[in-house]
Amino acid sequence: MTDPSEIAEFYDDYGEQEWERLDRDFHHRLEFEVTTDYLTDHLPETGHILDVGGGGGRYAVWLAERGYDVTLVDVSERQVEIASEKAAEHGVADHVETQQGDVRSLAFDDAQFDATLCLGGALSHVLDADERETAVTELRRVTHSNSPVFVSVMGLLASVTRMLRHAGKTEPDETELLPDLVATGDYDRELVERYGQELSVQPMHLFRADEFETLLAGELTVETLAALEGPFSQRRDRQDALTATHRSAIRETLATLREDRSVVDHSAHMLAVCRT
Repeated sequence: MTDPSEIAEFYDDYGEQEWERLDRDFHHRLEFEVTTDYLTDHLPETGHILDVGGGGGRYAVWLAERGYDVTLVDVSERQVEIASEKAAEHGVADHVETQQGDVRSLAFDDAQFDATLCLGGALSHVLDADERETAVTELRRVTHSNSPVFVSVMGLLASVTRMLRHAGKTEPDETELLPDLVATGDYDRELVERYGQELSVQPMHLFRADEFETLLAGELTVETLAALEGPFSQRRDRQDALTATHRSAIRETLATLREDRSVVDHSAHMLAVCRT
């Protein structure tokens, strides 16, 4: 089992890269754009929003700029500091409260928030299956009845496909890990050390769509599953070569396909729109 402090330390070191990630290139902007499309469609018009695992505050600032009050919680002390800094830089510090905390044990009253977000894969960093169930219970507990909860996680099939594309071409070559990874969905220190390797990215649990929906449905009503990058999950190279026409066509294609179950299952990130 991964020590939660290992995740916190990774994001402490990652620093402002987490804030920059969602605007780094077109692939990562798709994750942000599609997520905010669903937030726009399903959030209440006003209210107090909880942003769990909110990192450097990209979504919190976006929400505050639209008039919401936001409480951001993240396991990383450095990410919480960055979120406060970014809220101030964008002139919304009065609407964004930040604190360090853990999705498995949220320090809030029952039904305190008008909507809750757990985006970018924070739930993927909970490696223990029972603790993931606890986390979902917490997301439901702190949210008003009949209110939206938005959760996004990292997808297994997109990661496997990407690793296969690089088989025999890059170092570290993690191809031999794939059978075990597919069997459990866990990319962690135990897995890589079994093959004499070291972690190439932070520990995470990678989801299939059915598993993701089943986990959430224990506490929440899942209304929609959506792919955040969809077919574009495998196109991270040569971003600068894409013209405005290319990008428009990709956005239109993704808008058509993003709720197709097979597309969700093959996306780098998948989003669930739920209700308490």
